[in-house]
Amino acid sequence: MLFILVSTFMGAVTTVQTAFNLVAPYIPRYVISQVVREMTVLELAPTIYGYHLCGKVGSSMAGNLGTMRITEQVDALEVMGINSVSYLVLPKIIASLLMYPMLVILSGVCALAGGYLVGSLTGVISPTDYIFGIRFVFNEFTITFALIKAFVFAFLVSSISSFKGYYTVGGALEVGQSSTQAVTTSVIAILIADYLLAQLLLSPA
Repeated sequence: MLFILVSTFMGAVTTVQTAFNLVAPYIPRYVISQVVREMTVLELAPTIYGYHLCGKVGSSMAGNLGTMRITEQVDALEVMGINSVSYLVLPKIIASLLMYPMLVILSGVCALAGGYLVGSLTGVISPTDYIFGIRFVFNEFTITFALIKAFVFAFLVSSISSFKGYYTVGGALEVGQSSTQAVTTSVIAILIADYLLAQLLLSPA
């Protein structure tokens, strides 16, 4: 519920702020929805929720694996002849790769819907202009690029968090430190990956 609420208000705020700054009379109103489309679908949906994935899911992964490591549950699995990495880490990475792109798609839809709702209620843009702006000169690669970013961010967060938790050494204090390191390292990795992906895939030939 919180995810849908944040996504909806993200589109609503982008609509209102764009309309507020669109002061030139010769600029058509449908530009507002174009800005909302590009900002929410291409950038905000994958990146903002990448940070959410770090703080919520990544820290949980690191904490759970760290606790299993210091309580020797991982050692017990290895004594029984079970590959602990495949048993504990791989399902987390696969689940992240499957679910996070779906959340990004849902976030983009909710953001566009929030912009439509607020634009219609406040009168800053008519429903017809809003829909026209979303469809005007739409580049389908925008969706593909957003999903590429979602897959990359999901892999980075899940793998880094699992690594930090799996190789925790010490006690309860070190488990907390591993969770913190997982979040900070994942955020930095997302920022770097976001720039590199934009440079590689969106830069002109």
